[in-house]
Amino acid sequence: MLKMAREIKLTSRESEIAERIAWGSSQKEVAADLGISRFTVDNILRKIYAKLNIGKINELSAWWFCTKFNISFDLSPLSKQVISSALLLCFVIGEITVSTHLTFTNRRSNRARTEYRLRRRDSLT
Repeated sequence: MLKMAREIKLTSRESEIAERIAWGSSQKEVAADLGISRFTVDNILRKIYAKLNIGKINELSAWWFCTKFNISFDLSPLSKQVISSALLLCFVIGEITVSTHLTFTNRRSNRARTEYRLRRRDSLT
């Protein structure tokens, strides 16, 4: 990861767009929310990238969160490992939850279809 400077200041519009992008909004969503064109958002993002010497949205998100919540840019290898493990655990738990929910939903719909077929067959005979 590139060395990111904490002391770089963004304009109010740049900060507004950087925050929304950091929280996961698309350029189209940001444009619609702020009442500006998507091309304006794209141009402002280019200026932000140039100021911060970065090139990706995930780097912008990391910079914004580290700056906003006063998190050190330089983490020790142990800290990186702990944070990575915690994020992986959250992801796995989320996937298990979604998978379990979908399984139960599918079972109910299959059972309902079977019951409908049985009732229809009984009514035809």
